[in-house]
Amino acid sequence: MAVGTTSKTLLLTGASRGIGHATVIKFAKEGWRVITCSRQSFSEECPWGGEENHIQVDLSDPNKTVEAIERIKKRLIGGRLDALVNNAGISPKGENGTRLSTLDTDLRTWGHVFHVNFFASVILARGLKDELAAAKGSVVNVTSIAGARVHPFAGAAYSTSKAALAALTREMAHDFGPLGVRVNAIAPGEVETSILSEGTDKIVEKLPLRRLGQPSEVADVVYFLCSDQSSYVSGTEIEVNGAQHV
Repeated sequence: MAVGTTSKTLLLTGASRGIGHATVIKFAKEGWRVITCSRQSFSEECPWGGEENHIQVDLSDPNKTVEAIERIKKRLIGGRLDALVNNAGISPKGENGTRLSTLDTDLRTWGHVFHVNFFASVILARGLKDELAAAKGSVVNVTSIAGARVHPFAGAAYSTSKAALAALTREMAHDFGPLGVRVNAIAPGEVETSILSEGTDKIVEKLPLRRLGQPSEVADVVYFLCSDQSSYVSGTEIEVNGAQHV
């Protein structure tokens, strides 16, 4: 999509697959410019945007995340950022895809997970607060059903990082509110992506809706929280999980 002076701009982390990819598609169809952040370089096969709309950064490194903020600012038009969606997340597994518990998660793994899943979100939001304020923009943090309960597949580091991100959402809503910036979160449950764990079908059998969620369904909620339709919604976490949380 060509960059126009009137289009709104979204900065999205974790855009390459699943919920992130569906979010790119949704916002692009709505006429937004989408700037993506990823450890990977821009792929020429990507049909959304171009290399000028991609920032290569390792969010597990706080110094590199801070450095990327200046590069992001140079890509923005008129010093405005309409939305920041912190979607990037990692959930390391043990041998043969086993769940990593509090007893067997290496300290370095804890740090790696928290830098990507938690610290990067506040670093980016704080670094871009003036640009978000200029647009009266919105921040959406992607948490998880695993942040509120022990999950059979999500590891301890992932789950606690998502719980912390939910708490951070409340704190940010309080702090960014006077700037005119709304901050919310969404908590997806079992969503049909290419990285579903074996045994997910057993969870689905017990869901009230009896089916997996689709990435596009989650992206629709993200878009709602970034649109004027949610102009008085801030500090909340929306469950997008087919009533899995009840």
